[in-house]
Amino acid sequence: MDKIAIIGAGTMGNGIAHVFAQNGYSVNLVDISEDSLGRGMATIAKNLDRMLAKERISEEVKKATLSNITTFANLENGVKDVDLVVEAATESLKIKLRLFKDLDSICKKSAILATNTSSISITQIAAITKRADKVIGMHFMNPVPIMKLVEIIRGYSTSDEVTQTIMDLSKKLGKTPTEVNDYPGFVANRILMPMINEAVETLYNGVAGVTEIDTVMKLGMAHPMGPLQLADFIGLDVCLSILNVMYDGFKNPKYAPCPLLVNMVTAGKLGVKSGEGFYDYSESKKAEKVSNQFA
Repeated sequence: MDKIAIIGAGTMGNGIAHVFAQNGYSVNLVDISEDSLGRGMATIAKNLDRMLAKERISEEVKKATLSNITTFANLENGVKDVDLVVEAATESLKIKLRLFKDLDSICKKSAILATNTSSISITQIAAITKRADKVIGMHFMNPVPIMKLVEIIRGYSTSDEVTQTIMDLSKKLGKTPTEVNDYPGFVANRILMPMINEAVETLYNGVAGVTEIDTVMKLGMAHPMGPLQLADFIGLDVCLSILNVMYDGFKNPKYAPCPLLVNMVTAGKLGVKSGEGFYDYSESKKAEKVSNQFA
């Protein structure tokens, strides 16, 4: 497995491309937007510069990593000859089903189709293809170049051989793969998102303020980041989407998103990406100032 295609040049896609390319793989980074591709490559270069400044890599490694990545704005040209596709597009079932139907018709028959989805059913995605045994979840954590975990999700029909191939590949990337089964939210978000949602409920109910809630979880539970800051970092729209997937999948009210979270997403207060969420990021990305709404 030498040639990899990554679909989507956003935060997760460019991070995944970075990691594969740094480990010597030939990477096709595919996005329908040339602007997104430019921003993605700029982010990879910036992250490599940061690693270079910290003496974690050499100038040669930086140059080799960038040279291993080719960008494509055309899906067919970007994926037709690859051994593995890792889809990292928007967390939308409709978009993913359309993409995987196209990928199944374009990619060579031996290619494995992986998705970086954080909550959507692998089995449902695989069912749109004629290679359900070769469809698998490969859920990287953000920021991809730093975080060690890759959650490997087996769909109902995913073969043992494909699962082992992706487990081994993840190890070659310097990651720690963990195999889980295909249920809404998998493991990471099935546990994380209810905690974030409960933190939002705690704020919504006036139990404590933004800083106080995050401080309790950081100092009392040894979390490196408080749940409200983490929600801002992930994106409140992404958190809402994942909660809705779990609520629809389990029909259990404990997964119902807090009204405050719904309202903030509706108002465009999405966290770091929009400049404001529970914290104000207009001057700093370090969650140092609480949003005026909660101050």
